[in-house]
Amino acid sequence: MISRPAALAALLLIAAPASSSALPGPPPDAAYAYGTPAFSALVQDSYTLRGLSTPAFAAWLEGKYQSANLPLSGGKTLLAGLTARQAAIAAASGAKRDELAQDTAQWAHTFIKKILPTFSLERGYEFAFAVQNGERQCLLQSLLIAALLQRTGLDAGAVMVWQNDKGQESNLGHVVALLRLPSGQAALLDDASDPQPFITHQGLLVREGSEYRFVHPVYDGQKINAFLRADTQAKVALGAARPLDLAYLRSQVNYYRGERAPGGFMGAGGNNSGKSDAAGLSRSAAFLRRAVEDNPHNALATYVLGLVERKQGQLAQAKVHLLAGAQLYKAQGHLPAGPAGALTWAQGQ
Repeated sequence: MISRPAALAALLLIAAPASSSALPGPPPDAAYAYGTPAFSALVQDSYTLRGLSTPAFAAWLEGKYQSANLPLSGGKTLLAGLTARQAAIAAASGAKRDELAQDTAQWAHTFIKKILPTFSLERGYEFAFAVQNGERQCLLQSLLIAALLQRTGLDAGAVMVWQNDKGQESNLGHVVALLRLPSGQAALLDDASDPQPFITHQGLLVREGSEYRFVHPVYDGQKINAFLRADTQAKVALGAARPLDLAYLRSQVNYYRGERAPGGFMGAGGNNSGKSDAAGLSRSAAFLRRAVEDNPHNALATYVLGLVERKQGQLAQAKVHLLAGAQLYKAQGHLPAGPAGALTWAQGQ
């Protein structure tokens, strides 16, 4: 089950922007619409970690909106455009409402790709580096797209990808935005790593109730109309598959910080050798422990923490986390090849 501190839950309950429409929004614990306290907290965390005092993100994003020449609903400012689009969607009905929602997702995809032209696995998950270097990565771009869509009243959020559009499997190696159309009859995946927004990835990690679940989307063209559980093939109704909550997303930001720490798990940067070193592994382990504390149900973070501890020679702790990670994957419906191999090692210790 997913547990969250009461204080965080209280914050999230006030996160959604006020609206007179009857549009279904994201669950309260997955609400981080642009301009709300929940979104600002994500930005502030990045700035604080990087030793920067005053987040300039909102001013930067407004400036990018002005220079991008991609106005939304004729809005002279970003918030004006988002507010106008929210009103237009709320006033529409039926197919027109879905069409406006899809058009908004297309706009968000184009806007984010234009203002953040550089894709960076090493730093692109940080809001601070988006401002400093114009960098993005799959998690950050999906958070931004979802936050903009939520600000227009739409039911959007981020989900993990474990099978891409060609059916190639990864260990939760990608993140995309999931938009549920206002009619409730279909959903779309908005992926800013692809030239076109609406892609048909074959395997996702979503929430079903209070559990994380590996699923296969069922498509009609580019639109999702249901999901199948990866383990049992049981049908999951469209409305029952929800985006990932903020506790998971915060955990995943710290996961990437650990994965990409200089000289750490991925051996990137820092020591100029492209190899891991003791200091880098310590940095990786610290962020990964924070990721597991943020959300103990993050299977990827738990598993990789075990791998780092094994590299550090902390074999008893490595065994604990590798066994726990494998148990989480199995409970959520799929054990990827890497964790399966690590499980075999841990069981032999």
